[in-house]
Amino acid sequence: MSNKQKYTTDSVISKDGTIIGYRQMGTGPGIILVHGGAKASQTLMKLGTTLSDEFTIYIPDRRGRGLSGPFGDDYGLQREVEDMDAIIKKTGAHYVFGTATGAIIALQSALYLPIIRKVVLFEPPFYVNETEMNNFNDIGKRYDQYVAQGNFSMAMVTSSEIATKVSGDELEPPYQWVKYIPNIILRLIFIIVMELDARRVKEGDLTLKDLVPTFHNDVVLVNETKGTIEDFKDVSADVLLLNGSKTFLFLKHSIDALNDVLPHVEHIEVPGIDHAAAEDATGKPEIIAQEIKRFLNDNT
Repeated sequence: MSNKQKYTTDSVISKDGTIIGYRQMGTGPGIILVHGGAKASQTLMKLGTTLSDEFTIYIPDRRGRGLSGPFGDDYGLQREVEDMDAIIKKTGAHYVFGTATGAIIALQSALYLPIIRKVVLFEPPFYVNETEMNNFNDIGKRYDQYVAQGNFSMAMVTSSEIATKVSGDELEPPYQWVKYIPNIILRLIFIIVMELDARRVKEGDLTLKDLVPTFHNDVVLVNETKGTIEDFKDVSADVLLLNGSKTFLFLKHSIDALNDVLPHVEHIEVPGIDHAAAEDATGKPEIIAQEIKRFLNDNT
């Protein structure tokens, strides 16, 4: 069954007048699924489908993508929280899941929107280590330079350095191979990946080429979290922190920092999965869905 047959679409108007569109499926209590950087709602369709037997699923295209309007002026976490607020007011959803920078948005929303009762965060990249974030931002600057030149394949090569150069030489499979492949080969791989993606893209979805430039704005969000960890001691929602055993060290540092400060928190490290686990193409969303269902259905 195609994605087109599995969902309907709707939209809300955010505080600044921007249209925020979302995909909807399923029945039951509402949960909003928030995608990460250089992604869109299409990325979380398998996760949404797996959850839709018990929940009504809302998967927004975040600003600058697909069903939604442009990033607009003064883009940052405040705009993303305003977008979340608009979706919650229309749908009545009380639960939120976020992956990567989507998890930053989910937790920031829980801080300012107490109507959110439960939040599941998968590997949010909060700014907790200056050395690691300096490395991250260096990668982001070079990424932006390639995008400005229209060299999207080299931008993707550069983004792969997040696996090897943010925290240093601490990789486990499946990322070790990145260290040993020359950039010229990686670039050819990504050229082929983008060409195949453009041929196979489904109606309603965006291509990788559409999504590559949006990563800049997710770097903005990560940097906006600098010095904010202590703020989250005021989150009233119950929080499930999830990470995979195979993820990057800097993301584990982020998880540890949040686990220390959140007042109503459960932390689970899931064996054998990595940072892409929630996503359709290369992840294991059924494992993430199992943890979400257990957490949301726990009334203790």
